Amino acid sequence: FLLLERVPGRTYHPVYVPLDDKIPFCEYFLIPYLLWFVLLAGIHIYTLLFDIRLFKKLMWFIIITYSFTTLVYIIYPTMQELRPVSFERDNIFTRFMGWFYNFDTNTNVCPSLHVVGAMAVLFAGWRGEHLKKPVIRALLIVVTVFICLSTVFLKQHSVIDVAAALALCVAAYPIAFKWIKV
Repeated sequence: FLLLERVPGRTYHPVYVPLDDKIPFCEYFLIPYLLWFVLLAGIHIYTLLFDIRLFKKLMWFIIITYSFTTLVYIIYPTMQELRPVSFERDNIFTRFMGWFYNFDTNTNVCPSLHVVGAMAVLFAGWRGEHLKKPVIRALLIVVTVFICLSTVFLKQHSVIDVAAALALCVAAYPIAFKWIKV
């Protein structure tokens, strides 16, 4: 829980680029943002039941990327101040985001674990023997892009967080999916 909560007296480094200000808050991106949880659980269950070798590779990817990210959070804790103070509209999505902002602090944001998890699903799905159909691959790409976009449109992350996560995923991919033999 230490990584999720703002620790009093700890220095957090702000993550921000001017492009973040040009991206509007859009509560409808909550749908792909929450879809992340379903996809992440789904790929784990699918690979565990139908492709244990791929499951092991996915686990290596998760271990590498999440461990690295946790070390970054400990060594160089980050935060962002992009969240809106109030919402222009009142609907179920903005009410959920208000609740979510209270629950999920704006600390330890770089790299984005939401992006890392989305890329884990994409990489594993792309390598899954039964998931090689063009329509499934296209759907995986579209959903992954929308999940990554959702992090900045919901003001959960800066563009920098997304870029850092993508760079981490590109570095971890060959290690987990090609070099480690399972």
